[in-house]
Amino acid sequence: MTQANFNEQEQKIIFKDQDEALQLLGKLDENISLIEDSFKVNIIPRGDVLSVKGQPQEVEKVLFLIQQLQNILRKGHQFTPSEIQYAVNLVKQGEGDKLADIFSDSVLITSRGKQIKPKTVGQRKYISALRQNDIVFSIGPAGTGKTYMAMAMAIASLKNKEVQRLILTRPAVEAGEHLGFLPGDLQEKVDPYLRPLYDALYDLLGLETFQKHKEKGIIEIAPLAYMRGRTLDDSFIILDEAQNSTTEQMKMFLTRMGFGSKAVITGDITQVDLPKGKYSGLAVVPDILENIPGIEIIYLTDKDVVRHPLVQKIIQAYEEYEKK
Repeated sequence: MTQANFNEQEQKIIFKDQDEALQLLGKLDENISLIEDSFKVNIIPRGDVLSVKGQPQEVEKVLFLIQQLQNILRKGHQFTPSEIQYAVNLVKQGEGDKLADIFSDSVLITSRGKQIKPKTVGQRKYISALRQNDIVFSIGPAGTGKTYMAMAMAIASLKNKEVQRLILTRPAVEAGEHLGFLPGDLQEKVDPYLRPLYDALYDLLGLETFQKHKEKGIIEIAPLAYMRGRTLDDSFIILDEAQNSTTEQMKMFLTRMGFGSKAVITGDITQVDLPKGKYSGLAVVPDILENIPGIEIIYLTDKDVVRHPLVQKIIQAYEEYEKK
């Protein structure tokens, strides 16, 4: 017997019932395979008992992970495979104690009964910033939930009567903001540039409720150029794709904010589509506004990507390529 085998220990975990076991084991025991590969342990499920064997330090990490997942599961949360992967990564990094805080925070229940919750440490920090500040900047790559979480918070504020309307805007850079040259009425001109916002609202509110709110003016979706000259009171205002706003546009947008309002500005400063000679208003925000009370800047990273696992790897690959 080798020294490594001599030091091995075996611990058992008991599940509450078969349903809990199935949730944690995953389809065809896919979660077990993930945990075994991540912690170099041997896991054997037998009915409602799980046997974990390996080096003591690794076994303890697995026990802690599964106990955390059990506690969260028993509060009604249903894990996705990507969430299990994220939980594994957190425990490996020594931050497993943050799991309960992340998955216990419900932002909104959609029209279909789906609970919208933060899924990463970065998203949890983002939600906390939105609750505590009147202006929040969320800067990070695609797939980190910048816009979606802001819209969920906005709809929750609308339902709780904390604001009277929701205003969504983004720069129409592709049209050079010269919308007058495009065919159709105003709505037909701007819709292609605002389609991602519509899609998120359909998902969060349901089509019928969204259309009613839009007809009543409770929800307004417009290009950034149409914000000029307005004062927006009692509103939750979201500026999306803000990396494509100029410095002048960013100043214009931020000074539209009236009493009882909250503003969220989201963007990815690595994806600027402005023409040559134009500088991103989002890129200079940290230098100008970082130390003002009531304003918080949240930086999300590839660790906060909640799309397909390949998206995270694609972002990392591009970052490495750009460094070279």
